[in-house]
Amino acid sequence: MTDAQETAADSSLRTTGGAPPDDGGSSVTGAPNSDPAPEPTPLLEPREGIPPVIADEDSLARTIAAFAAGSGPVAVDAERASGYRYGQRAYLVQLRRQGAGSALIDPVACSDLSGLGEALSDAEWVLHAATQDLPCLREIGMVPTQLFDTELAGRLAGFPRVGLGAMVESVLGFVLEKGHSAVDWSTRPLPEPWLRYAALDVELLVDLRDALEKELDRQGKLEWARQEFHAIASAPPPEPRKDPWRRTSGMHKVRRRRQLAVVRELWQTRDRIAQRRDVSPGKVLSDAAIVEASLSLPANVHALAALNGYGHRMGRRQLEQWQAAVDRAKALPESQLPQPGQPVTGPPPPRAWADKDPAAAARLSAARAGVSALAERLNMPQENLITPDTVRRVCWEPPAVVDAESVGAALAGFGARPWQVEQVTPILVAALSA
Repeated sequence: MTDAQETAADSSLRTTGGAPPDDGGSSVTGAPNSDPAPEPTPLLEPREGIPPVIADEDSLARTIAAFAAGSGPVAVDAERASGYRYGQRAYLVQLRRQGAGSALIDPVACSDLSGLGEALSDAEWVLHAATQDLPCLREIGMVPTQLFDTELAGRLAGFPRVGLGAMVESVLGFVLEKGHSAVDWSTRPLPEPWLRYAALDVELLVDLRDALEKELDRQGKLEWARQEFHAIASAPPPEPRKDPWRRTSGMHKVRRRRQLAVVRELWQTRDRIAQRRDVSPGKVLSDAAIVEASLSLPANVHALAALNGYGHRMGRRQLEQWQAAVDRAKALPESQLPQPGQPVTGPPPPRAWADKDPAAAARLSAARAGVSALAERLNMPQENLITPDTVRRVCWEPPAVVDAESVGAALAGFGARPWQVEQVTPILVAALSA
């Protein structure tokens, strides 16, 4: 019997709204004209209670053995301290597997979980929004070889709301309490309500996976989902972002190169301080304050203190370190000032196409319309059918000979999966040939 069935024996998989439109076949959405779905059931406690937090090597070894002896997919989740701590490291890892129950692991006390990752290497990992958790799991040695992403599955299946709480409610009929999603998970000890919330996040994840697999199979999209999951699991770690300071909120106001240099210097100074103190950079100095100083180019500490973001509760030493950063940027020779904008490696922004290449603009317009219509027919977001960047690149520089083979090869070269190539190629061939 599944977790959901044991939790509410009289409750089968059902929806309470927000599921894909039913086409007349059986699915998690229920048959047409069926009785209204019952009210969702609040899920208040993990079935076996809140598991103790694993925070020593002996307990971790026992947990690894238990999960290695378990069966079926393993539900995996991680909690970070975004907005509180520097970086995106994991501060709690939650797991659940048939035969092993649930486990909560403290990755601060047990920083190397590669043994657990190896013990689960043959299992399918079930995550919700996998790309958010995989980087912090990779840091502690947990890397799946195969996975099922319940959020992505929901997108492919056409669910309009794909957050974990919404999916569990609409597919399984249970309500998860989501009040602790944005708390400071670096807190020690973790309060009991937070641990309860964390354990419940993996309580029904495998049940959700099973229901979504059936729905994807019913819609003829299961193989598509498997290709997407494989692409996520096999993707290499992303390259470090070039010039991350350019992502400072409010950068659109900064136009002169000297001002850009101030943003860069303040951003890099803030980043070093935040990393040393292990706090979120925004708690050291806000993006708005960085932009304010770059626009004003204050001449001294007194002028800096008069700007928004600097005067309130900021000591003399802090003001001096920020003014020193401003002064370093102001002293740079012209040759060392950053260039406005970032180097463009792909096509220009679509708004410029009509002037630069009217034929390409026409191709893009036709391609966008075709992709939009197909995504609507398939009941999925356009970006999951094919990335907008891929469409732009193919339309800007189409193959010399436009046919199904050449367009399909171009799509595959930009990372499109086989199912995407099959679905989108006819539309792009028509758009490029018009």
